Amino acid sequence: MNVSAPFRRLLPSSLSAGLLRLAALFLSAYALGLTISPLVRERGLSDFGSLRLDHWLGLAVWLGAFFFLDRQTRQLLPNRDPLLIPLAALLSGWGLMTVWRLSPYFGLRQTAWIAVCSAVFLLGLHYRELLLASLRRYKYLWLLAGFLITALTFFFGTNPSAEEPRLWLGFGGVYFQPSEMLKLLLIAYLSAYLADRQPLTRGWLPLLAPTALMTGLALLVLFVQRDLGTAWVFIFIYTLLVYGAVGKRRVLLGSLFLLVIALVAGYELIGLVHQRVDIWLNPWADPSNSSYQIVQGLLAVASGGLLGRGPGMGSPGVVPVSHSDFIYTSMVEETGLAGALALLGAVAFLCLRALRISLNAREGYQRYLAIGLAAYLASQSLLIIGGNIRMLPLTGVTLPFVSYGGSSMLASFIALLLLCLVSNEGTRRAAPVGHVRSTLALSGLVLAAFALAAVITGWWTIARGPDLLTRSDNVRRVRSDRFVPRGALLDRHGVLLSHTQGSAGSYQREYLAPILGNVLGYSHSTLGQSGLEASLDPILRGEQYQPWLGLWLNHILYGQPSPGLDVRLSLDAALSEQASLALGAQPGAAVVLDAGSGEVLAMASAPGYNPQTLDQNWPQLSAAQDGSLGNKAVQGAYPPGGALGPFLLVAARSEGVVPDAPADLGFTLNERYSDCDRQPRNLDSWVDLVAAGCPGALAELGMALGGERLLALFEGLGFYSSPDPGIQERFQSMPASLSRPGAAATGQDGLLLSPLQMARAACALSNFGEMPATRLALEVKTDEDEWLALGGSGLARRALPDAFAASMAQQLANTPLGIWELGIRAYGPGGEAYTWHLAGDLAAQDGQSRCAVVLLENSEPTMARNIARALLGR
Repeated sequence: MNVSAPFRRLLPSSLSAGLLRLAALFLSAYALGLTISPLVRERGLSDFGSLRLDHWLGLAVWLGAFFFLDRQTRQLLPNRDPLLIPLAALLSGWGLMTVWRLSPYFGLRQTAWIAVCSAVFLLGLHYRELLLASLRRYKYLWLLAGFLITALTFFFGTNPSAEEPRLWLGFGGVYFQPSEMLKLLLIAYLSAYLADRQPLTRGWLPLLAPTALMTGLALLVLFVQRDLGTAWVFIFIYTLLVYGAVGKRRVLLGSLFLLVIALVAGYELIGLVHQRVDIWLNPWADPSNSSYQIVQGLLAVASGGLLGRGPGMGSPGVVPVSHSDFIYTSMVEETGLAGALALLGAVAFLCLRALRISLNAREGYQRYLAIGLAAYLASQSLLIIGGNIRMLPLTGVTLPFVSYGGSSMLASFIALLLLCLVSNEGTRRAAPVGHVRSTLALSGLVLAAFALAAVITGWWTIARGPDLLTRSDNVRRVRSDRFVPRGALLDRHGVLLSHTQGSAGSYQREYLAPILGNVLGYSHSTLGQSGLEASLDPILRGEQYQPWLGLWLNHILYGQPSPGLDVRLSLDAALSEQASLALGAQPGAAVVLDAGSGEVLAMASAPGYNPQTLDQNWPQLSAAQDGSLGNKAVQGAYPPGGALGPFLLVAARSEGVVPDAPADLGFTLNERYSDCDRQPRNLDSWVDLVAAGCPGALAELGMALGGERLLALFEGLGFYSSPDPGIQERFQSMPASLSRPGAAATGQDGLLLSPLQMARAACALSNFGEMPATRLALEVKTDEDEWLALGGSGLARRALPDAFAASMAQQLANTPLGIWELGIRAYGPGGEAYTWHLAGDLAAQDGQSRCAVVLLENSEPTMARNIARALLGR
C-alpha cells in the first residue's frame, strides 16, 4: 500500500528545483543584507570599503553544491521525496550565512565542510545499493567500529576550544566528533535488528532486551565522556524508534519514567547536570557568571521582536558559542519571531517528511531507518532549541544542518542521503504498513513539540521582550550607541556634563564632569550602565519623546533607535562638585534640595570613580567593598537614629500627646542623658533632648504617638517610598504595623533610609511642613530643538502641620547663619557609627529655601556640619 500515491502526482520532480531556486533567492537577499549592513549601521556615512563580501564565497559554494546535488538526485533517484533537498539546502544555507556573519573564520571552515559533505553525499549516491545493504548486513561491525572510534577519545581526545570535555579527534587542525556518527550507526543497528528479529520473536520484551543492552553500552560511554547532550539524543532515538516499531504506549511511558529517574540521578550525582538544571530553573540568579550564556541568549531572542534587527544588524556575538550551541538565538535576533517560525517550520516539516517516508518504505528495515532518522533530527533540534529558549535544560548539542561543526554537518548530510534512498525505494515497492497509528502519533508529538517551541519563542520575543530589553545587563542597548549618537546630559545652567563624540561606528561617551561619576553613571559597551545614564537611557538613546513615524522608520531601515535627545538636569554642576570635593575620600553622601520645588541641586557620593578610566580600573572597582561604583545618596541605606527626633516632636505636639515636662519620663538625671549623642543644654526642654539625640526621649515620644500614628508619620515622610528622582533607589516596604513604637522611634529598630529620603523629609521643616516631590531631570530637547518640560515624579504633599513644622525649624535655628540644623550620630547593628547632619534655610513665605543632608560613614560630626553649612552658602 502506497499511502502517498495520490499526492505524488502533485509533487513533480521539477518541484525540487523550483524550491531550491526560492531558497537561493532568499539566501541571496540575506547575503546582500549582510553585505550592506555596515553601511546601514552607520547610516550611509561610511565608504564602500566597509562592505562585507567574504560570505559570498560561502554562498557560491552552497549554490554549486546543492544545485549539483539536486540534479544528480533527480537523475539517479527519480522517485525520491522532492522536498528533502530543498529543505536541507535552506537550513544549511541559512546556517552558513549566519556563521559567516558571526565569524568569517568559522564561516570559511563551514563552507569547506559543506563541500566535503556534498562530495560524501555524491559518493554515497553512486554506491546507494551497497550503502543500505552493508549497513544492514554488517550492523554489529559498524556499531562496534563506532564504539571503538568513540572510545579513542578517552586516550587521544581533544577539544578545539582547549576546554573540557575532550570529545574530538584532531589532526592537522581538522577535528572530528565520533559520537555524531555513532548516532547514525545506532539507528542503523536498531533498524536492522528490529527488522530481522521482529518476525521471529514473540512478545516485545524479548525483542527489545538486546537493543536496550547495546544502547545502554553506548550511553555508558557517553556518560563517562560527559557528552550528556548526545546521551539524551540517544535516549530519544531509542524511545521513538522502538515505539514506532512495536506501537506500545508503555514504551513511551517507561522511557519517560526512566528519563525522570536519570535526570534526578544526574542532578544529584553529576555536577554539570546539577548546574545546568539550576540555570534552567532560575537563570536570573547569576546572570553575569554561570547563567550568562542563557540570559544573553534570551536577551537576543527578545531583541529580535517580531521581524528582527535585520541581517548583520543585531549583536548575536554577545552570546558565547553563538555560531554553534546558540545559533538559534543568533538567527532569531536578526530575523525575529517571523524567522523563528520559518526555521522551526522548516525543521519540523523535514522531520514530518521523514516520518511520511517511513510509511511508504520498501520494507521494515528501511521503515525503521526513516523513523530513527526522523527521531534523530527532531530530538537533537528540539534539545538545542529548547535549551536556547529555556524550554529544556541546556545540553550543548548542535542544530542539524544549521550549527557550525563538520561532524554534525556530515552526520546531517548522511541522514539526508539515507532518507533520499529510502524514499526512492519505497515509491516503487512499498511494503504493507504496520503500526500506522504509532507513526501518526509520533508525527503529532513532533508537531506539538515544535509548536511549543514556537509559542515559547513568541513569549520571549513579544510578551517578555520589552521588559527584558530594559535590563542593565543587556549590552546590546549600549553597543548600539556606537552607531547612533547618544543624547547629552547638561546641568541646570546648560553646562555640558557628558556627551557623545566621534563618528558612526566609533561613537564614544565622554564624561566632562568625572568627579560626578557616581551620580551621572556610565554607559559602557560591555560593563552596562549605571546612574543617570541608565535611568534616562530611553531618552538619551532616542526611544522616547520621538515622533512615532521616525521611531518606526529607524527600526525598519536601520534596526536602531533614533538619534538620542539631550536632557537638562536640575543639578548645579559647581555645587555638586563642591560637595564631592568636600567629601573627598571620606565615605558618605551629600544632597541639596530646593525645599519648594524639590529639584535636586547637588548630589555627591564618596568614594567615587572616574567613568573615563573605567576600563583600566574596573577590576579594582568591582572587587572593592566600599560602594565606590554606586550612588550612596540614593542607594545607600542607613539607620536614622536620633535624626528622627524633630519629626517625632512635631507629630507629638500636633497630636497633643507630648508630656508636660521631660521630668515625667521618670529617669534620674544621669539616666536621661547618659545615652544621648551629646549632653543636653536644658534637661527640661524637649527640643534640647531631641537635638541631643537622647534615645530615652525619642522612645517616650514614640510610645506617646503609638504604633498606628508613628507608622502614618513615617509613611507621610516618604520613608517607605522612593523619591524617584530618575535613579534606581532602595527603599523599605511599609510594614503592616509597628509593634514596638518606642524602639522604632529611636531609629535603631531596622528602619533604614537613604540620604535623599532624609533630605526630602528635612525639606518639610523649611517649607512649612510640605514635602516636595523630587525632580532631577527637568527638560528634554526635542528633535525640533525645543526644550520640553519633563513631568515630575509626583506631587508635593503635606507631611507635617505647617505651624508646628515652622516652629520646630525656629527652635533648631542657628540664627547668626539664618539656618536650622541638627547633627546626630546613629549606630548600626554591629556598632558601626554614622553621622547625620540635617540643615535648611529657615522657612520664608516669599523666598526660596534649600535643605541639605550630609551622611558620613563614621563619627565625624564637625566635618558633616561644615559640609552642610558650606553647601547652603554659610
